[in-house]
Amino acid sequence: MLFVWILNGKKAKHTAFIVVAAFFAALVAFVQSESVAVFSTSQGPKALSKVQTNKQQVALTFDIGWGEARVKPILKFLKKENINATFFVTGEWVDAHPNLIDKIKKADLEIASHGMKHNTYTSMETNDIKNDILQAKQMINKISGDSPTFLRPPKGKINKDVLNVANKLNQDVVLWSVNPQDTANPGHKKIAAYVLNHTQKGDIIRLHASDSAKQTLNALPLIIEGLQDKGLKMVSLSKLVSDAKVKSKTLE
Repeated sequence: MLFVWILNGKKAKHTAFIVVAAFFAALVAFVQSESVAVFSTSQGPKALSKVQTNKQQVALTFDIGWGEARVKPILKFLKKENINATFFVTGEWVDAHPNLIDKIKKADLEIASHGMKHNTYTSMETNDIKNDILQAKQMINKISGDSPTFLRPPKGKINKDVLNVANKLNQDVVLWSVNPQDTANPGHKKIAAYVLNHTQKGDIIRLHASDSAKQTLNALPLIIEGLQDKGLKMVSLSKLVSDAKVKSKTLE
């Protein structure tokens, strides 16, 4: 015997809505589980320096703590070449340069936190670390409208206390796997060569857009061309993390 279930129009729409809602709920849960897998292990929260991925992509990141002379031409170049990147900015810099934050936003580039005052967290008390992280997040949100979840502690200095505080504040700590030390200004060709010789899929490249990085702009064309020749695509940090393998573990 064949049974046929017939739904009237109103009930059919209601059922369809439930199905769609369930789908998106499952999707959100899956994405959140990926993020948890990337930024934590059974031993607790971890700092991310690289992701495990099957995709030929890397994250280009820039730290900014002071000045505006370098960031303007870097933004212009990235826009011209249609390159994605993530900018880790201090709260104090954001407060002093709202016009540049606007340019970063208009270029569809990602904004992340680099702390409030660029003080070393590992030499600070727990409550002071918390206040610095919160102040930076609030300032970035006030100026940009964004509420960053990625945090690169000043100078990349971390310990368990820093990781635990950041985790409780829903901040994901991000370091790097490729660091050409561009603020030492060793020469733009040396900066580019280091990046190209050390970068593979899943890497997080650390550069600077502060005034102290005098040669980074000249290194960028070589870096971009070289990475593209290697078949690597530059994506935002969010994109790199969301495409990471669920079973990947983070590196300190």
